[in-house]
Amino acid sequence: MLRRGPLIHWLWVPVRALSQHKAAPTQDLNPTDMVRHSEPDQTLIKMPSLRAVKVFVAAAKYQNFTRAAEALCVTQAAVSRQIRELETYLGAELFTRVGRAVELTVAGSIFFDAVQLSFVNISQAAERIRSNINPKHVVTLCCSPAFAALWLGPRMPKFFEQNPDIDINLVTTQNFLSMEPGVRPDIYITKLGKIQAGYSCHPLNHDVVYPVCSPQYLAQHPQLATLEGIRDGSLLNLSPYGRSQVAEHVDWNVWLAFHDVDLKSRASTAPHFFNANDYNLLVQLALSSQGVALGWHHLVGPLVNQGLLVRPVEQQLVLKDTFHFLAFNEDKEHDASCRRLRDWLLAEFQPLLTAAT
Repeated sequence: MLRRGPLIHWLWVPVRALSQHKAAPTQDLNPTDMVRHSEPDQTLIKMPSLRAVKVFVAAAKYQNFTRAAEALCVTQAAVSRQIRELETYLGAELFTRVGRAVELTVAGSIFFDAVQLSFVNISQAAERIRSNINPKHVVTLCCSPAFAALWLGPRMPKFFEQNPDIDINLVTTQNFLSMEPGVRPDIYITKLGKIQAGYSCHPLNHDVVYPVCSPQYLAQHPQLATLEGIRDGSLLNLSPYGRSQVAEHVDWNVWLAFHDVDLKSRASTAPHFFNANDYNLLVQLALSSQGVALGWHHLVGPLVNQGLLVRPVEQQLVLKDTFHFLAFNEDKEHDASCRRLRDWLLAEFQPLLTAAT
């Protein structure tokens, strides 16, 4: 019976000896050139699942399993399962449950300090690689539809001309407090002074509100030169419905009351009172001579300067105690493209901020 020796012995038979049985000579090979079997890498073997670690970082960051699940686009049960498996692997509890929230234990804090830094380094390295492959850098900006159409849109050509290597991913919403799971913009433009954890806020401007209409509409309705004439005219009113404004809402009732004019005393024969929560629509109606709207200066000021809209009266409402804010994702402080868009926005708003002070 043929006896089979150990496999390792067979692998190390010199090629030179085998070549003696062949017609053509073979070049000698050093035994070290042969394929070796690597020893098990204990460091890699002992590492926990990266998926579980990723879930742990999200849970520690948001201190809530449900919010971590939303951020990762998985179920809450999946987050709980990964945390349990990680705790079993490490042999230590990482969280203590406090109602619906969670807090890191001592072991959890030690682990979080280490893995968070590692994840930041991985993310930054990946971003640098992607940046070298794709010359375009994408920055996500979130704002209201009115700000996007009336303020941002006309200024975008200037920004793109100055920054040809940056693309903008624009997300518009009226509800800044309830974003879709997984959406974490780099920059917000909002009236909320505290949008969410991890964002630094920069004040932009106060609200300055005044009536506006088209020059043709004013010429046809000279009575609009008085507040009472405006009250009894065709009013285009901004409704608060569906809007997530946590600050005061200004409509015709509020604005006229500030100037001691009661909207309820509006003449019974007065024309239409159009109510809508779409500010872009109200501005378009004012431009097409359909009535008088309230104009927010930072949005309609350019239209007034161009003569497309006019102010029938000089009165205005200035809300000095409230600001619009730019909220910047602190995780993107290292991202040059995000910083450039932030700095450009702040520079564009600087004249309004200076005028307000």
